[in-house]
Amino acid sequence: MHALSIPTWIIHVSSVIEWIAAIWLIWIYGEVTRNRAWWALSFAMLPALVSAMCACTWHYFDNPESLEWLVTLQAAMTLLGNFTLLAAAWWIWRSSAVANQKDDAPIISPKSR
Repeated sequence: MHALSIPTWIIHVSSVIEWIAAIWLIWIYGEVTRNRAWWALSFAMLPALVSAMCACTWHYFDNPESLEWLVTLQAAMTLLGNFTLLAAAWWIWRSSAVANQKDDAPIISPKSR
């Protein structure tokens, strides 16, 4: 476990904890707003969390060659996570654009007919 300094470990672990908290808070926001796009964002964040956990695991065991597959998995999860976050961001943008269109629609009252 001596591969990283104590301050670096603090940053690694706190980043993972922050990411878990962000996933949870975004999920709660999706429940409050009843907008599934925010739930999708919380799921889209999971590959990046797996990536971070791969890095922490590899460093915890002092970067052994036997666990080099974790580096490949980390890279793959980072790539997948970037695409899932892109898709989730697009979904949020799209759902807000549709909601704005509904808000801008003219209101026709029975008296104006």
